[in-house]
Amino acid sequence: MRVVIFCDMEGISCIETWEQVSAGKPFYEESRKLYTDEMNAAVRGARAAGAREITVVDCHGAGGAYSFKSFQPERLESGAQYVFGYPWARYITPFEEGCEAILFLGAHAMAGTPDSVLCHTVSSEAWYNARINDTLVGESGILAAIAGCWDVPAIFVSGDEATCREVTTLLGEDVVAAPVKTGLGRYSSRNMAPRDACSLIEMRVAQAVSLKHWPKPLKFPAPVTFRVELATPDNANDFMGRTGVTIEGPRTVASTGDNFWQAWDQFWYRN
Repeated sequence: MRVVIFCDMEGISCIETWEQVSAGKPFYEESRKLYTDEMNAAVRGARAAGAREITVVDCHGAGGAYSFKSFQPERLESGAQYVFGYPWARYITPFEEGCEAILFLGAHAMAGTPDSVLCHTVSSEAWYNARINDTLVGESGILAAIAGCWDVPAIFVSGDEATCREVTTLLGEDVVAAPVKTGLGRYSSRNMAPRDACSLIEMRVAQAVSLKHWPKPLKFPAPVTFRVELATPDNANDFMGRTGVTIEGPRTVASTGDNFWQAWDQFWYRN
């Protein structure tokens, strides 16, 4: 069995400020340990449940040289492969080669969620709402929709309670959730002790991978349109001239394709 674990930092227990997740800030190093420990727990859980090929993708843009490289290499759990430095939501090799399921570790909720820690969608400053067709999505929804283009389901999520609620509402109650904290606002939370959070994650990842009835892959009827409401009109300049992308209004851009990956591939790329 081959699974992929997409990891982010904002949903880790005891993390609730930008200073903890931004490279070079005083609390970043200790937060890297918290992040690595929860990820390691997920790897152990997947391995215990029979996953023999485990790919872990660091999806956290910490800034500078640490973007998508926040795990502590010397602490990485054995028995998995780790993807560092790859642009967010572009790593599709496991889907192309054959993959059974994806999991979300340390996820956060979409922008505007009042009871979610550090909630945002892709950019905390430039993006507001994002939709696939008429469905409002956050980052987990985007990743699940990409995987769905290859018929791969998302089966597990950890993060705060609001994030777990968001993902299970979108993908169904068959998603196994591990809420490790409760948001008390955007910058405060009630947290499990890190050791307890790791135990919960390990147990529930094993449960998710072992289940016989996984959620259905997230798929949308064609044509699929990805539409983003931006924070300010100047943010639309970044999307001008992209094939398949339309500037619909001062703060609205959209991309349409035969499936979500085509729409996303047109919209989100790196030079």
